[in-house]
Amino acid sequence: MRFKTTFSIGLTSLFIFGLSACQKPKTPVSSSKKSNASQQVTTIKNITVGYQKSALTLLIVRQQKLLEQQFPEAKIQWKEFPAGPQMLEALSVGAVDLGFVGNTPPIFAQAAGKNISYVAYEAVPIRSQALIIPNNSSITTLTDLKGKRIAVQKGSSSHELLGKILAKANLTWSDIVPVWLAPADARAAFDQHALDGWVIWDPFLAVAERDTKAKVLIDGASFPATYQFYISNPHYLNAHPDVVSKFITVANNANTWMTQHPEQTITYYAQAIGQDPNIAKKSLDKRPKDITIRAVNSNILHSQQQIADYFYTVKLIPQKIDIQKAAWLSQ
Repeated sequence: MRFKTTFSIGLTSLFIFGLSACQKPKTPVSSSKKSNASQQVTTIKNITVGYQKSALTLLIVRQQKLLEQQFPEAKIQWKEFPAGPQMLEALSVGAVDLGFVGNTPPIFAQAAGKNISYVAYEAVPIRSQALIIPNNSSITTLTDLKGKRIAVQKGSSSHELLGKILAKANLTWSDIVPVWLAPADARAAFDQHALDGWVIWDPFLAVAERDTKAKVLIDGASFPATYQFYISNPHYLNAHPDVVSKFITVANNANTWMTQHPEQTITYYAQAIGQDPNIAKKSLDKRPKDITIRAVNSNILHSQQQIADYFYTVKLIPQKIDIQKAAWLSQ
């Protein structure tokens, strides 16, 4: 199998990432906020949700039919995607109304002019993604990554994690050979020993550790906290401005249900991802028990802005963007 590789322009400055100090939230101007008070709000007839295998909260929402309970008159549809970039592509053209992604996909989408709106967020389990290497690899330190072929889904949260790993190792993007692959293709390449490393998230991470005896070189626990997001299409939000608060309620109800039914959660998650319960439990154990979904706020948007500014500095996105312009903020 042949794989095309793409070289990114070198990292020109030390990557700085983290939350700003707590402050009273500002009220940024949102490009996707309600147009005016007299806007006609239409009845919600359809809700199409985009999800990935890592979106445990949404999987429980689906299994427990919580959206049907909250929106009894709506037709609920679910669409699975291999990663965030593919899901946001569908969302931006109206094929998906709401979806769940890591921190990086919406940045790439906004930079490409896609129609998206941040609506809510939750914390990322710190060990849920990592850079793994083959069991017999000669790599022992981060500096050993120089010149190596590292697979990652372009525009995913793992893309951002790899940037932080390179900065920590005092390496640049041109010091490695990035191999841009979706999870399934990356796993195939990893199995065939065509890669020196792979940056990936659960449950793919847990499965690779079990099946290939892959070793974790470094994971998200070595870096400041980051976030994952619930994203919507702004046109859909303009037609249904009350959907956000109801959706957040539904998502938090799903998390409460998981806390109260851990064994049932493991069983269902194993079925949903097509793996044995041990893999489901390993992924689930990495999640904080108190994960809460909240509407986006200025501090969270500032954290996203720092990532976007980094990507622009190293020319991984074509233009500087203003994250606040893609935020749906409650009025």
